[in-house]
Amino acid sequence: QVQLVESGGGWVQAGGSLKLSCAASGRSFGNYGAAWFRQAPGKERELVASISETGGATFYRGDVKGRFTISRDNAKNMLYLQMASLKPEDTATYYCAAATTGWANGYWGQGTQVTVSS
Repeated sequence: QVQLVESGGGWVQAGGSLKLSCAASGRSFGNYGAAWFRQAPGKERELVASISETGGATFYRGDVKGRFTISRDNAKNMLYLQMASLKPEDTATYYCAAATTGWANGYWGQGTQVTVSS
């Protein structure tokens, strides 16, 4: 079992920055791939960025590439998402996830709200 707790969400004006954090507890976080997802009202949950177990490989969805940075600190059991140049369309609830064999079978946090005003 892995427990995940997100923090760092809030309200920001367009063009601003936020850093999300996800604290993991339970089994060794370093054994899991990790990711950030988001879900806006009335929309499907979408993958924002993912990172491999060691942090050596990352993936970003196209509309956040160059603006968001995913990172992890396995020694501290932490996952991060640095978000810059935020846009109103980034407004959503952001979730962290950890998994070994597919996100649907993984562990999820409760989410943190990010609101970007124009």
